[in-house]
Amino acid sequence: MIRRVTDLNGSLAMEKIKCFGFDMDYTLAVYKSPEYESLGFKLTVERLVFIGYPKELLSFVYDPSFPTRGLVFDTMHGNLLKVDAYGNILVCVHGFNFLRGPEIRERYPNKFIQRDDTERFYILNTLFNLPGRASDCESGFKNGDLFMSYKSMFQDVRDAVDWVHFKGTLKAKTVENLEKYVVRDGKLPLLLSRMNEVAKVFLATNSDYKYTDKIMNYLFDFPHGPKVKTPASLPSHSCCFIEVGWGTPLIFVCVTVLIVTTGRLKIGTYTGPLQHGIVYSGGSSDIVCDLLGAKGKDIVYIGDHIFGDILKSKKRQGWRTFLVIPELAQELHVWTDKSCEHLDSSSNERPDISTLQSKVKKVTHDMDMCYGMMGSLFRSGSRQTLFASQVMRYADLYAASFINLLYYPFSYLFRAAHVLMPHESTVEHAHVDIDTESPLATRNRSHCSDCKDLGCKRNQLTRSFSEIKPPNLFPQTPQEITHCHDEDDDEEEE
Repeated sequence: MIRRVTDLNGSLAMEKIKCFGFDMDYTLAVYKSPEYESLGFKLTVERLVFIGYPKELLSFVYDPSFPTRGLVFDTMHGNLLKVDAYGNILVCVHGFNFLRGPEIRERYPNKFIQRDDTERFYILNTLFNLPGRASDCESGFKNGDLFMSYKSMFQDVRDAVDWVHFKGTLKAKTVENLEKYVVRDGKLPLLLSRMNEVAKVFLATNSDYKYTDKIMNYLFDFPHGPKVKTPASLPSHSCCFIEVGWGTPLIFVCVTVLIVTTGRLKIGTYTGPLQHGIVYSGGSSDIVCDLLGAKGKDIVYIGDHIFGDILKSKKRQGWRTFLVIPELAQELHVWTDKSCEHLDSSSNERPDISTLQSKVKKVTHDMDMCYGMMGSLFRSGSRQTLFASQVMRYADLYAASFINLLYYPFSYLFRAAHVLMPHESTVEHAHVDIDTESPLATRNRSHCSDCKDLGCKRNQLTRSFSEIKPPNLFPQTPQEITHCHDEDDDEEEE
């Protein structure tokens, strides 16, 4: 899947897109793994020791094979859970110990959790969560008369991770050695320049301006432009505007202009037209639409955070979404599909498939371990994970890198594969004699045996009330196309 983009929610006609928006962290700026996560882990541990945790934590080393996104942390029992879309537990880990069925049922009798209980369960969805989820603590911490619950320790880890990112030295250390921590792709300026030819391009990030400026200049630091013998590109040339300190509509309700020479904000709220190359601070998806003069579906927003980047922009303004999943480049396709054929309810003998099941479980386990200790980001065996269901529900497109768009023309129509419902996929597409009639009346007038009677009744009523001219007593069958089959490929309404 190196050069392939997958369409999920319906179709997306690229030629109708007027604006491309980007997040910066883990999207435009791809951080090298595991170097960047190891740095974040080290700084987080140092912060925990600083606030009073044992110095023994300093001996911990980040293990990139253990954590993965999409896990759920149970703050009551201190377990990391891998669940499906419905809350069924697929994998349960306590510390670094993988619990077996009976052990899981002691804590979760139905092997099921209520994901809506956000006070207890926390979903770890971002790549920034990776360093904070590798924990060796297998029981509540106790030192003399002092006891700390899993929930309080988890909150301390979250606070430490936030402190490292917003107040600590993570950004400073990253900037000190950009080559070690940040991937620079020569195809980035080329793709953005091509996007600029057909649409507006903007950057919306919650990082501060000074850090954003250094990262973006590094990403565009090439001896020439998108093509040989062309001048080098600058971030301000590739983006019609850059918005830093960007957040949700509940956090930022106004946007101000930032003075790039000093990094300070101008006084007052900016209400003027869009100015090319200007850096703004604050704002929301509503204000971005106003600045661009675009509707939600005119915009494709590209980011790595399924809730912060994808879900909110989609729900708030109906933006089209492209989810960047760097792990996808390392994901292997795992699928085991065995079925029992030629059996029905009259079959009394159960086939002996125990040997086959054992082999399937062994092969599935071995393949799961190829992804890492927690298995695939998208599956546990053949069952989809919570993360996979979120991707399929909220992301219009997804890929390991948005650079994949370089291999598609901007007139391309991404179309989702047709997915059959179970009753459609398990029934042969041939005429089947129905033994019994449906207890429900047919809704198809063209095959309705009572259509003539219905027409007669309609005519009788029409004649009876011709002088009164009442409203329609029967709906008229549409004679023209009224159903929207493929919204993104339809012509604009007159």
